[in-house]
Amino acid sequence: MHLAYPAVLAALLFCVGLYGVLARRNAILVLMSVELMLNAVNLNLVAFDVWLRDALHAGQALTLFTIAIAAAEIGIGLAIVLMVYRNRGSSDVDRLRDTAEAPSDDEKAEAAA
Repeated sequence: MHLAYPAVLAALLFCVGLYGVLARRNAILVLMSVELMLNAVNLNLVAFDVWLRDALHAGQALTLFTIAIAAAEIGIGLAIVLMVYRNRGSSDVDRLRDTAEAPSDDEKAEAAA
């Protein structure tokens, strides 16, 4: 097996995922793009493990660890996105910058003094 084929495919997958993280505004699409980038890394780990003929299969072990971490990340991330959507009515990433509560009138008066 040539190492160039999976390496090029992984690079393309990573670039598509990076574009998705940088260009998307929907939080769920950003999470999907992060998963795509993690899958590109997993593809590289397995390809290099096969190419190097590692007796311990460290690349495959790291891939399983990465898959477990990605599953936990997507579960927690999706829970956070759903809670934000319930509270704000939108999962737009640009609107999430204003997550702090508005200051009360007493706090405004103290800040002005």
